[in-house]
Amino acid sequence: MATLFISDLHLSPQRPQIIQLFFQFLQKQASAAEALYILGDFFEFWIGDDAGLGPEYQPVNQALQQFTASGIPVFFMGGNRDFLVGRDWAGHVGVQLMQPETVIDLYGERVLLLHGDSLTTDDEKQQAFRNMVMDPQWQAMFLSKPIPELLEMAQQARLESQKHQSGMHEEIMDVNTDAVAAVMRKHGVTRLIHGHTHRPHMHELMLDGKPAQRIVLADWYERGNVLQVRKDRFELNYFDAKQSGQDNGGRAVK
Repeated sequence: MATLFISDLHLSPQRPQIIQLFFQFLQKQASAAEALYILGDFFEFWIGDDAGLGPEYQPVNQALQQFTASGIPVFFMGGNRDFLVGRDWAGHVGVQLMQPETVIDLYGERVLLLHGDSLTTDDEKQQAFRNMVMDPQWQAMFLSKPIPELLEMAQQARLESQKHQSGMHEEIMDVNTDAVAAVMRKHGVTRLIHGHTHRPHMHELMLDGKPAQRIVLADWYERGNVLQVRKDRFELNYFDAKQSGQDNGGRAVK
């Protein structure tokens, strides 16, 4: 059995093939997991639990309900696209919400989990937007609007984000190494797992003279990706709809 980590699925009714790939993942790779951790941007956007509990996302909600009812715990962390996921939706589907910075005991090791957007500090515009939308007053104002208006605002935000990213150097959109070191020191860990950047890799580094590691999860735009963790073994595995859940390109660390 293994503990599984995924992020950046960007599920949307407009991408039904990825929703089906997620269903396959639950039925195959995740069916015997000890736990499943979702580290943000599970949804392409989220305009509040009222909309998320509606008919568009009902198949996803039902799949999660059935999965959590089987007894496998699922932990959810909001990302920069779905930071408004709340207790109503979580309670409905049976997942447990996590804080933006969460340390877990992973087979005897303290491991820090993040979505990853807090680490891209060189992207000042993105950080300013993040600071605004994480303000509880802004969130209350946003959620008070009618759903059609929220959908229009979300679409506009996505277009602006795409325009912003198209004109940025890739290095600016990646994590800042000082920010990585600072948050790992803050929590006293030598291993960090996050998503957001869509740059999957297992980065080996030195932190205050000690070996450390930063594991970046992949997005699900073209194929699925999962980090499978067993005691002293970390593997990033890829799969698509044609596969039966076998490893494909996994990388292990002992």
